[in-house]
Amino acid sequence: MRTVSRLCARARSFFTATSGNLAVILALSAIPLTLAMGAGVDYARGLVVHSNMADALDAAGLAVGAAATKPTSCSSDGSSSSTTGNGGSNNTPCAPLQLVAQQYFNANFKQDSGADTVSKVSISIANQGVTLSVSDNVPTTFLAAADHLLNSTALNNMLVTASSTVVWGQTKLWVALVLDNTGSMSQTDSSGTSKISALQTASHNLITTLQSASTTVGDVEMSLVTFAKLVNIGTSYVNSSYIDWTDWDAQPPGGAPSTSVGPGSNCPWSSNSNGFGCVDGQATSWSSSSGPNTNSTNTVPSSGTYSGYICPGVIQTYTSTGSLAGLGGHYFNGCYTSTAINNVVGSGRFASCNGYSNCTCTGSGNGKVCTQITGYSHAWVTNPTSSWSGCIEDRTQNYDTTNTAPSSTATNFPAANDDNCPTTTVTPLPGTWTAAQWTTLGTEIDNMTAQGSTNQTIGLAHGWQSLTNAGPYSAPALPSNTSQYIILISDGLNTMDRWYGNGSAQASGVDTRMALACTNAKAAGITIYTIFVDLNGTQGNSTVLQNCATDTTKYFDLTTSGAIITTLNGIASQITNLRVSR
Repeated sequence: MRTVSRLCARARSFFTATSGNLAVILALSAIPLTLAMGAGVDYARGLVVHSNMADALDAAGLAVGAAATKPTSCSSDGSSSSTTGNGGSNNTPCAPLQLVAQQYFNANFKQDSGADTVSKVSISIANQGVTLSVSDNVPTTFLAAADHLLNSTALNNMLVTASSTVVWGQTKLWVALVLDNTGSMSQTDSSGTSKISALQTASHNLITTLQSASTTVGDVEMSLVTFAKLVNIGTSYVNSSYIDWTDWDAQPPGGAPSTSVGPGSNCPWSSNSNGFGCVDGQATSWSSSSGPNTNSTNTVPSSGTYSGYICPGVIQTYTSTGSLAGLGGHYFNGCYTSTAINNVVGSGRFASCNGYSNCTCTGSGNGKVCTQITGYSHAWVTNPTSSWSGCIEDRTQNYDTTNTAPSSTATNFPAANDDNCPTTTVTPLPGTWTAAQWTTLGTEIDNMTAQGSTNQTIGLAHGWQSLTNAGPYSAPALPSNTSQYIILISDGLNTMDRWYGNGSAQASGVDTRMALACTNAKAAGITIYTIFVDLNGTQGNSTVLQNCATDTTKYFDLTTSGAIITTLNGIASQITNLRVSR
């Protein structure tokens, strides 16, 4: 009995003892706390897997949505079972697109581990949209350990599912792609990629996307405008009534040289004092990359075809004030001829030039005549219009900011020859769109080179004009249910136009013209995207481009060349109404 009593007493003292309680409680609670933290880790892994699957499905859905042909409705789960109607000999119209979706998903989704069990991508097309779904049986770590303690398998895996819906519209599209081809586009970013190279890649991608979005040829059409200070519309317009030759025919400021200048004289102009010198003949052809087929000279030719021709060269002064404002890089399209002013100083058998300079005698006997050249008269002769390179400068204000149809000197497009002209010509919308037009656009994009100063206004104006049913480009009548877009990409601030700027610093006058053109185009129903390529953010924000965009979501400030490609890809998806709608 005494032994039993002692055991009972010890038991009572054990259950009533308070020393060491905390250690016991912590020891007992460690297991559920560890399992709870482990469950959180496994759950976080599941969220990462879900996010990765969703992103991969988005890419797959956009690829399906961009397919040239799509059934109006269908479904496929990628199964090979003939009982589902989705595989084997009973493939549905969705099967090829399911394969595309699977390929894009596989390329973009990285499994959490090799033990994951990922299902086939299921696809369903209905109501101008495609819905994709997929699941992944993800092995757990901490929860699996808990399962082991409980002698269970319920928590060994975690099922993660994701879905994505991409929708598209059937609105017809007219897109004007307006691209900066100025000299600074040759700059490279830290990766060594030049802006002009990235722009070419991005433009080709845009062509591919727009072409793929066109279920019927002509549903989507695109024009191309490249700009520097000028726009090159091409020499095919040389005989068009839309071209204004006033500035082409213009003489140099100050008028004709003095009567003392003639064959053998020094050039009457100096690039140091008035911005231009002399060239050795009349330009009969002209290239935007190499200028006219003439050479600089310090002396008026005294022999040959152009004897006595006094031909002004390129204006080398870039100024925003005075008679040469905005004319830096401009070539005059003509020459002054030199016709001798003769004074007879004697005639007859005994006539002579003694005491007279620039004197010659002709004839003999009583028919002898001695004549002194006292000076020269000068007539302005313009270069043939066949030497025009296709360059156009800004129209007369305020037509420079509108899409008014050309019909008079004021509204026509002024011809110019200038070293600020792109080599690539405008590619307008044809009267009838064919698939071959995409190839033509691609060729022009490949021909782009970087040269000249920045005038975004003229690029925007011709982009708008290219969508207009009027000269010079005469786009077809706008079909019903057609959305019009201008995508303007530039890497610099406005520095020069027909009137303002010196080609190097930002010109507020050009910005003012730009703001008016943007306002007018948006008021006409044009949706405008603007992209400012500012490598490393050295120039800061472009306020004029930001304000030009239809809204803040349509303005992009990029700091790398590569961003041009991703940004233009995103815009392409937006304007084709191909979008993710989860």
